[in-house]
Amino acid sequence: GGRTRGARPPGGRATLMLPALIATDVDGTLLDADERVTPRTRQAVRAAVAAGTEFVLATGRPPRWIAPVVDALGFAPMAVCANGAVIYDPSSDRILSARTLPVDLLAELAEIATRVIPGAGLAVERVGRSAHDSATPQFVSSPGYEHAWLNPDNTEVSMSDLLSAPAVKLLIRKAGARSADMAEELVKHIAVQGDITYSTNNGLIEVNPIGTSKATGVEEVARPLEITAEDVVAFGDMPNDVPMLRWAGLGVAMGNAHPEAIAAANEVTAPNTDDGLARVLERWWL
Repeated sequence: GGRTRGARPPGGRATLMLPALIATDVDGTLLDADERVTPRTRQAVRAAVAAGTEFVLATGRPPRWIAPVVDALGFAPMAVCANGAVIYDPSSDRILSARTLPVDLLAELAEIATRVIPGAGLAVERVGRSAHDSATPQFVSSPGYEHAWLNPDNTEVSMSDLLSAPAVKLLIRKAGARSADMAEELVKHIAVQGDITYSTNNGLIEVNPIGTSKATGVEEVARPLEITAEDVVAFGDMPNDVPMLRWAGLGVAMGNAHPEAIAAANEVTAPNTDDGLARVLERWWL
C-alpha cells in the first residue's frame, strides 16, 4: 500500500511498459492441470528471456522440487522458494540465502498450533547448502502427520526432533479441514510470530518467518539487478501470491485464482489450463 499503482484507465487494465522482470508462481499458474508447462507457455517465456527480460520462479515449493520445473522450461531461472524464505539458484544448485524460524519460536508456534487446531499434525522444511543436501533432513514431520499431496518425501521424527533446528517453513496440517478456516483461527494467536498463508485449500497452513513473502523474495532477486517493483509483472493464483501481486507494477491473477488473489491483482487472465500466463506475455513478446 501507499505506492501508486500502474496507471489504470477507467474500466481498463493497468499499463506497464516492457517489463524488466517476470515473477511467476508455479503450481496453478505456470503449470497446467497435469503439472506441465505447455508449448505455448514455454514459447512465450523463452521469447521474453531471449529479449533480455529476467524470469524468476516464486513458489511455496522447496528447492528440491524445482528441478522438474527447470526441465519443463528448458532453462534454469532463479527461484524464490518456500514463499520467499529461500533464494535458490538451480543452475549452480546453491541456496543463496535463507530466512528461518528460530528454534525457540518454532516451539512457541507448535504449542499454539496444536492447542488452537486440535488434531493438527506439524512438519517443517529446512534447507542446507544445495537442493538435496544429504547432511540436512529437509522435510520432517511429526508422527501421524497426514500429507496434503501424494508421494511425500518426508522423514517422520519425534516432536522434539522436529523442533530442534531452525526451519524456513512450518506446516500445520489437518486432514478434512479448510485452510481458510484454519488461517482465520491461527491468525488470532500468531499475529506477531510468523506470517500465515496457504497455497492449497485442503487443510494446510504455511507459517513463514515474519515479514517474509514472495514479494520480499522477488525483491531480493530484483534489487541487485536494479529492477524496481514498477517494472515487474507477477502472476499467481493463491493467498500466498497476494503480497507479490500487490507489490508488482502489474499483478496478474489467473482465471482459476482464489478470490483473495483476484482482489489483489490489477487484472485477471485466462486459467492455467488455458495458457493464461502466455496470453499476457504475448502482448510484449510474440
